[in-house]
Amino acid sequence: MDLKANFSFTPLPAIAQPVHLPFPAILDPLGPLKDLPGTWSGTGFNTIWRPFFAKPPAKEDEFLELNLTTETLEFTAISGQIPNRGFFQPDINMFGLTYLQQISDSVVGAGLHIEPGIWATVPQTSSPAEPPTVVRMASIPHGTTILAQGQAHAGQGAPMFPAININPIPPRGPAVPFEQQNLSHSTPFRSPPANIVGITQAMVDNPNSVLAAAIHGQTITAVTILEVSTAAPAPITGGGTSNTSFLVGGAQGPNADATKVTSTFWIETVKGTGGAPDFQQLQYSQTVMLKFDDGILWPHVTVGTLRKHVQVAVPPTFVDPHIPVDVLARIRAG
Repeated sequence: MDLKANFSFTPLPAIAQPVHLPFPAILDPLGPLKDLPGTWSGTGFNTIWRPFFAKPPAKEDEFLELNLTTETLEFTAISGQIPNRGFFQPDINMFGLTYLQQISDSVVGAGLHIEPGIWATVPQTSSPAEPPTVVRMASIPHGTTILAQGQAHAGQGAPMFPAININPIPPRGPAVPFEQQNLSHSTPFRSPPANIVGITQAMVDNPNSVLAAAIHGQTITAVTILEVSTAAPAPITGGGTSNTSFLVGGAQGPNADATKVTSTFWIETVKGTGGAPDFQQLQYSQTVMLKFDDGILWPHVTVGTLRKHVQVAVPPTFVDPHIPVDVLARIRAG
């Protein structure tokens, strides 16, 4: 998703008081997103409950798909200030990146997911009263678009990944595992055995265990954590999902309505071994809640661990050529 070399957002008219560092403690207009530009690739694990349509009705009306994955994720910084015009407060400007995510099944080679989108930083605002935030805007070809907003913070050392599961969540009562989640039980309502070679019961029980296994033995010296959701906790009021009419369904109910998306991204600096240089690593865990059966929520969880390709550094002026000289000097001085 390369942008034209001469493309740069230029607010017309100019924003009266632009914010050149949305996250004041980070001397880069992209704030906590500053390490994303470039190409990342790696592997991961995908789980999704799918509706199972059969006539006459089958024993089960849901199918559990499991995939080992390979992935490429490309980010390109957007040059210039992205203007947003205000009514109850003065205009603001944002900074951002375009991205293209491509995920395939690593066993059978089938394409599973492609996602063009934008990440952006939003400065602190007074109406609404919100701190600086990061926003992920994405389009999924199955018929869903999302806007997920949230906050970012820095950490030291290896991240701690919370345990998660894919137990369906009924409208009433506790979430419990279904038969398809037990790999020791043969069932036609799960990906066939030949397609899930290498997938273990521990991975199905806790997909985030794949992330923990990927960093075992690594020394992670710094991490930036991005947490965004289409229904972010207060005080953040933005976000949401939108689905095609097919997904939303008709009078009988939804076909596969994506109701909520929550994701966490860890941008890590990993210490090189044996004299090798340090490198950057991106890990993420995402849960999409699907609704297609009597109000039950079906978790669709995807995790990945990607390493950044070595590239020539992009100067900060590519992001915003209008940065004042004094601010630019602070950025270059680090």
